[in-house]
Amino acid sequence: MGYASAELKPLWRRLHEVLLASAKLFVDETTAPVLDPGRGRTKTGYMWTLARDDRPWGGTEPPAVLYSYAPGRGAEHAVALLQGFAGVLQTDGYAAYKGLTSRPGGGVSLAHCWAHVRRKFYDIAQGGPSPIAIEALQRIALLYKLEAEIHGQSPDVRRALRQARAKPLVEALKAWLLERLAEVSGKSVIGGAIRYALGLWDGLTRFLDDGRVEIDSNTVERSMRPIALNRKNALFAGGDQGGENWALLASLIETCKLNSVNPQTWLADVLTKLVNNWPNNRLDDLMPWACKAAAQA
Repeated sequence: MGYASAELKPLWRRLHEVLLASAKLFVDETTAPVLDPGRGRTKTGYMWTLARDDRPWGGTEPPAVLYSYAPGRGAEHAVALLQGFAGVLQTDGYAAYKGLTSRPGGGVSLAHCWAHVRRKFYDIAQGGPSPIAIEALQRIALLYKLEAEIHGQSPDVRRALRQARAKPLVEALKAWLLERLAEVSGKSVIGGAIRYALGLWDGLTRFLDDGRVEIDSNTVERSMRPIALNRKNALFAGGDQGGENWALLASLIETCKLNSVNPQTWLADVLTKLVNNWPNNRLDDLMPWACKAAAQA
């Protein structure tokens, strides 16, 4: 695995460059168990995940996902992963990403996730009768109903329909949340869910003004499922280097799957080419989507 990862690392770096040049990305992070040899037990590492999927609005850039292993979850890892990116970054409410909007050079706008907002109200409603949580879910469901209707439409069409139909719903929802917040205890769980939504409001409403932006960050959440599955089926990575190898190989394998390319066939072909001194200025020709296009041609 180490030798294979060393051969494939230039492709991982190139994939990172390709994603950073995108106009819009999703980002998230999840835990990864890693062996800590010095202590004889495991420690918690993190898989930071970048994802791109422009298909919901008819974009032509191929879908891709990149995992980057880091030993921690601090903001410095987010800054390093996204160095050079300028565009819309869609994510949850984790504060580490907020600093990207004020860094020198700027150029990053945050779009937040309605699924995370909905999840908080859903958990409350599951715990017992809660008229506020139930009504919040009903109001959010109207936004998702529109999103299902406009899936696959052009950015201009999506923006126009959101402005006409979703914006009034969002404005009414904010006014309603503010009224409910004044009625509940500041220490209550429902109060916390309302404050969470209102605290991210600028990012939550970003999708209304940009047809390329999704209503949630479920794209990257789906991209992290293979990591979560492997986390259950494997004991741990063998150390920090093992975590990096895991991230590298998973990036290329999952990008193959997103582009309907057989990962095993692709790896066998690409590794053969790389060990036979494939030129670095032709790495783009080895990307999964490029190999697919060449095979179809």
